[in-house]
Amino acid sequence: MNRILTISSLNKRFGSLLAVRDFSLTLDKGEVLGIFGANGAGKTTLIRMIIGLTKPTSGEYIVATGSRIGYMSQSFSLVGTLTVLENFEFYGALYNLPWQEFIDQRDRFINHFKMDEYLNVRADRLPAGRKQLLAFSISRLHSPTLLLLDEPTSGLDLLNRKRLWEAVRDAANEGIAILVSTHYLDEAFHCDNMVMMEHGAIKAYGKPVDLAAKAGGDLINLFLEEMK
Repeated sequence: MNRILTISSLNKRFGSLLAVRDFSLTLDKGEVLGIFGANGAGKTTLIRMIIGLTKPTSGEYIVATGSRIGYMSQSFSLVGTLTVLENFEFYGALYNLPWQEFIDQRDRFINHFKMDEYLNVRADRLPAGRKQLLAFSISRLHSPTLLLLDEPTSGLDLLNRKRLWEAVRDAANEGIAILVSTHYLDEAFHCDNMVMMEHGAIKAYGKPVDLAAKAGGDLINLFLEEMK
């Protein structure tokens, strides 16, 4: 069974505001599922429920038994006063990784993202793109089964967005199930499937090329139509 995440009729209310409404989807091993929507659409609230930071008002979500969850928040959340190396060491200890596994994983990401010249730089002094690549590396340090990325490319230039999406696809090719939120339309085409989210609800779901085809080849037209 390749099913990693099942969400059924999930709702989250904050007072009179229904931030997530009747939300259902599934996510399989090796699948990249994109959640597209404007700010305030409910993307972050959805992810925060899945990782347990926010309790659903109703509905449920089920993560496959034995799964490990990796999480990259929308805002930079690593320890800014620690260097790149120290952040790796801190989170390796937090995840209680065996020493050799930690070394292998740390060196893997340092080499892959060419971080050598930044190893002794404080995290809060890194360029924006390097901060995001470091945060992504830390989210994968403990070899998660399910990876939740909340607008990971927000604020990045095109080159660093490309680098991070290449890393996302590499993770999926290793069998990791990935849920990633974005407000960039072009990023939809890096996903296997996507959800268009508005006011907490699913307005459209399917493969990006199919959604584009329904809009005459223009995904922007589909989004504008769904916003009416």
